[in-house]
Amino acid sequence: MPLVEVKETIRGQASEVYGLIKDMASYPQFMESLKEVRVLEQGDNWTITAWDSTLNGMSFKWKERDEFDDAACRIRYAQTEGDLKKFEGEWIVEQAGDQTHIILTVDFEFGVPMLSTLLNPVAKVKLRQNGEAMLQAIKQRFENNRQNN
Repeated sequence: MPLVEVKETIRGQASEVYGLIKDMASYPQFMESLKEVRVLEQGDNWTITAWDSTLNGMSFKWKERDEFDDAACRIRYAQTEGDLKKFEGEWIVEQAGDQTHIILTVDFEFGVPMLSTLLNPVAKVKLRQNGEAMLQAIKQRFENNRQNN
């Protein structure tokens, strides 16, 4: 099962960056690859969200359970239904002096063994590019919000 990990550093407080990352429903406002993210259910430290995304011209839809650890600034997510057999990972937000490090991991599996050997390398590259674009969009959104406040 391929694992993708991408990282970004933002000048600012981890709790504020985490707050932006936690607001997944706002992602389509500043992330090109996302058409829609809807919160379907919500509890004290979890949500069920529905995602509609485009990756390399292909549409992907899924639902995931997001579990929030606000004290540690971590979000674990796992697909509950969707286009892939497995799609899960974690957002890790850590303070480092006056900067915040973000680590996004994605662990995925197509579920078709014969196709996996052909598709996994390509998908891994595309998911890495998409993850990097997501982190860049979060960085730009956070920095723009700080300048405007």
